[in-house]
Amino acid sequence: MSEALAKGRCVDLGGVLKDLVSDGILSKTDAADVAGARRSRGEALLHPLEIIDGKQLLHADNGRLLTLEVLTQWLANKAALQVVHIDPLKINVPAVTAVMSFAYAKRYGILCVEVSREELVIATMEPFDNSWIGSLEQTSRREIRRVIASPTDIKKYTLEFYSLAKSVFGAGSSTATGTGISNFEQLLEVGKLKDADAQDQHIVNIVDWLLQYAFEQRASDIHLEPRRGIGKVRFRIDGVLHLVYELPDNVMTAMISRLKILGRMDVAEKRRPQDGRIKTKAPNASEVELRLSTMPTAFGEKLVMRIFDPDVLLRSFSQLGLVAEDYQQWQSMIKRAHGIVLVTGPTGSGKTTTLYSTLKQLATDTVNVNTIEDPIEMVVDAFNQSQIQPAIEFDFAAGIRTLMRQDPDIIMVGEIRDRATAEMAVQAALTGHLVLSTLHTNDAPTAISRLLDLGMPAHLIKATLNGVMAQRLVRTLCPDCRSEVQCDSEAWHQLVGDSQLSQPKTVFQPAGCLECRNTGYLGREGIYEIMPITHDLLGYISAESDIQQVRDAAISQGMKTLRMAGAEKVAAGITSIAEVLRVTPELGVRRPIAP
Repeated sequence: MSEALAKGRCVDLGGVLKDLVSDGILSKTDAADVAGARRSRGEALLHPLEIIDGKQLLHADNGRLLTLEVLTQWLANKAALQVVHIDPLKINVPAVTAVMSFAYAKRYGILCVEVSREELVIATMEPFDNSWIGSLEQTSRREIRRVIASPTDIKKYTLEFYSLAKSVFGAGSSTATGTGISNFEQLLEVGKLKDADAQDQHIVNIVDWLLQYAFEQRASDIHLEPRRGIGKVRFRIDGVLHLVYELPDNVMTAMISRLKILGRMDVAEKRRPQDGRIKTKAPNASEVELRLSTMPTAFGEKLVMRIFDPDVLLRSFSQLGLVAEDYQQWQSMIKRAHGIVLVTGPTGSGKTTTLYSTLKQLATDTVNVNTIEDPIEMVVDAFNQSQIQPAIEFDFAAGIRTLMRQDPDIIMVGEIRDRATAEMAVQAALTGHLVLSTLHTNDAPTAISRLLDLGMPAHLIKATLNGVMAQRLVRTLCPDCRSEVQCDSEAWHQLVGDSQLSQPKTVFQPAGCLECRNTGYLGREGIYEIMPITHDLLGYISAESDIQQVRDAAISQGMKTLRMAGAEKVAAGITSIAEVLRVTPELGVRRPIAP
């Protein structure tokens, strides 16, 4: 180690360059160029590793780019310390910001990243400066374990965490009187309730941070959940919920009020559910729509925001995972002049995205495309959209009835949920219109029994139904860290059942890295079970239909069940066996009957 990086001193550019050259990582020419370059005012505030990273230099030995990650690992090796990647979703912000002041953290280039009863884990960008350890051990009465993190991350999250903590503290200190009962267990203390003001600047800052943070983390939903004495903020990322922050209950109440104001909802009404929407901008300046839904709970009003990324409408079917034979079958169903096409699956399985992408394709200047939704999921200018209004008796059935007089070619119904809607959808199909809609069923064949349960005669189902597509979203393996392993025969058989799908020798499984936040998965893709209503399949549709017989007949005619479709994604290295088993139902993997 050079003298410049000796214990007790801050890292300086000259010492770093000298050691990088002596370690064979940086050429003397590149080091001289960096050392001799004039520093701008902005560079004067940068850490030496950030300056070198900004020069886009190559490793003298292997020719790879000298990134900040590589340089941080090199510095950690010099100091014999562990490198950590600061994941904000795993940081207890109130706890770590209570350890030291913002000024103290900024002065020494440190940030607490973990707090336990016995020790504090402190990330530093100055591994040879130990001057702060003794005083912090004395004030915290805990042992200090130092780790190294990227200087950029330490600076960014120090500012974010302390700014957020300051806003939460300021909002929690508000003395504005609450306007109503927020917690069933506080009835005797109703006069003592204190709520922060929804227009308070601290609350504005917290809500702004919440939305920006959700966009950065690729969240699809934001949950604000009041609990006993606290409020929990959770994000759904790639289909899995993550706890983000815990807030004082009065701050949570004020945040929900602020969001209700932005969503043009009735702030004073907390006894009944409400819906609203917000349009805002993501950090990349793209417009993002959020759909708001409130629900009264035992501890106050809960709010969930669904984030709709407009980029999903620009994705091709191949990007959605609908490829090859599946794509051809789907196209054959939606390009018929009339009939009903159904998409089935639970909430959050991607049905809306599939339908919107399909309508985007079908909505040319030569056809009239209309939707009836509850509520309108995403506002798209390529076709006409209407939202049902139950308060004035404008429901799905009434909407379809009205659209029949609007000279439509294609009608999209948000959901067939009752007999009246099903009857109107069938009438629209019988009179020469293409109707697309959704149902909540586990798989494609079950859609037939669902229509029968709604009171639809079997002969009308046979006359109008073009086909059904069931779908799920599976998390895709992170390409940077997935690992190849021998395929487990028992797990494979559990996935494909008695089907003839051949077992691959190897499959991939999740590992975990910085890119995927150590989950092993990055992004999601659809798997599809497509059941066209063929002439042979019509014979199995009757008032007494045995859905298992329908399923077996469809499989015999080439239908891939959800698990079979997932197995193909597993064999292609896109996802894992465990992930497909997690999201798909057990039914639909039986031996097909003879045609």
